[in-house]
Amino acid sequence: MVRPRWQSLQPRSESRFWRRWDQSMALIATANVAWIIFDISYIPLRNFWLHREIYPLPSIPLVVPVSWLPNITPIYDKIKGIEPHRDTQNYINQFRRLENVSHNTGINSPKARQLRLELVVLTSQMIDENPFVSSGNLGTLEKIKNLLRARTGMDSAKQSAAQLLGKTYITDQDWNQEKLFWNQKILPLVATNYWRAIDASGQQVNISWRIDTPFQILFLIDILLRAFRLKTRYPRIRWSDALLRRWIDLPLLLPFWRLLRIVPVTERLSSSRLIQLEPLRAAVSRVIVAVLALELFEVLTVRIVDALQGSIRAPLAAERIRRLRSHQSLDQNDGNELAELIRLWLPVLLSQVGPNMRPQLIGLFSHTLQRSLNGVIVPPPLQSIPAIQKAESELGRQLASGMVDALLDISRTTGDQLGRKDPVLDELGIEVLDRFWEELARTIEEGPILDRSQDLLIAILEDFKRSSFTQLRAQGGVDELITELDGLNFSPSDQQEKD
Repeated sequence: MVRPRWQSLQPRSESRFWRRWDQSMALIATANVAWIIFDISYIPLRNFWLHREIYPLPSIPLVVPVSWLPNITPIYDKIKGIEPHRDTQNYINQFRRLENVSHNTGINSPKARQLRLELVVLTSQMIDENPFVSSGNLGTLEKIKNLLRARTGMDSAKQSAAQLLGKTYITDQDWNQEKLFWNQKILPLVATNYWRAIDASGQQVNISWRIDTPFQILFLIDILLRAFRLKTRYPRIRWSDALLRRWIDLPLLLPFWRLLRIVPVTERLSSSRLIQLEPLRAAVSRVIVAVLALELFEVLTVRIVDALQGSIRAPLAAERIRRLRSHQSLDQNDGNELAELIRLWLPVLLSQVGPNMRPQLIGLFSHTLQRSLNGVIVPPPLQSIPAIQKAESELGRQLASGMVDALLDISRTTGDQLGRKDPVLDELGIEVLDRFWEELARTIEEGPILDRSQDLLIAILEDFKRSSFTQLRAQGGVDELITELDGLNFSPSDQQEKD
């Protein structure tokens, strides 16, 4: 069975202290990334941290309270430079004063009526000025206006606020119920508005770097320690190379693009064996390699076939054949490589390989002669007699044996002669080869053979290129290739292939 590489990975031998150190740093880096995600998402999710409520279905007024979470906005607002907006905070304070006065002197007392009138004016100003623009909560004012209109059934939010705080409505309705409406519906939306302080450079105040700096110092120490450990293991490595080996830890030291720290943190968790990411990496790399393999095969096929076709089209075939002649193919030792190769192999083929094939050659020649002489020597009516059949077979075998022995004797003798160092034979062989290459080149130049051969070879290569692409696509895409790889990787080792 082809075992996946990640199953055979063996942990490196290292001390328990450094193993615990790496695991601790991986957990600290994970905590740092978790805090970074929280820090980046705090402003968009501030309304959630302020009210600690979840709306799973925005189209349905369904609220899931998560009051068990602590209210961290008073602490973290200072880190982000968030301060209460002056207008909306004044609105909330005005309503708190109305609550106190109504509790002490009644809702219809002169002081309470004055506070209600001022609250109506503040509501109109809030609707006209829309102070929620500074915090990016553009839809909050529309929610407030919709709640006011739905409460009274009127089309104007200003008139709705005047009616809800008017003397007639307050007299007819229970103030405690109206107070719940304002405290549960209106004021929580008003409280979501804020204002962010601006520093001397014109940027919004954000001092979260004070929390991140200790982490970065710790990461720098760990990187230096890792480089020291590598230097200790391989003393010949330079310090610069040892530090460059930890290039993946660079995002841990950058004050910007902090979400990139997910990459080195994942690598640390995997290398410290806190999580196993090798199967996931193997699966992803298998898909990428399969896609690249198909594309690479197509590109290589096209380039190789195009190169062969270009070589065939080049009008240099005759010249290349002439270069095979002895006076143009001598090496530094003045030896003809092609002639030497022929002189080396011909004796082996003629004196050793051929004679060892004597039984097979006799059987082949005997069968061929018997089929050729069938019906020639013996008339067909007499061929059915077993004695005549046996005599005919024996005759063919003797003839074949004599022919093969004669040919093998000639072959063995020729091989022995070629195996001996004979300057005259070598010179004659070289002359024959040179004349052969010269005549072949001249024939190609003078006749139409070259053009026709080029056209045929180019057509054959073009058919090969198209058929290879067709077969590649017919075999399936990346999914089928990955399925086949999975079958090789995870099939049982004792499974035997069936015919």
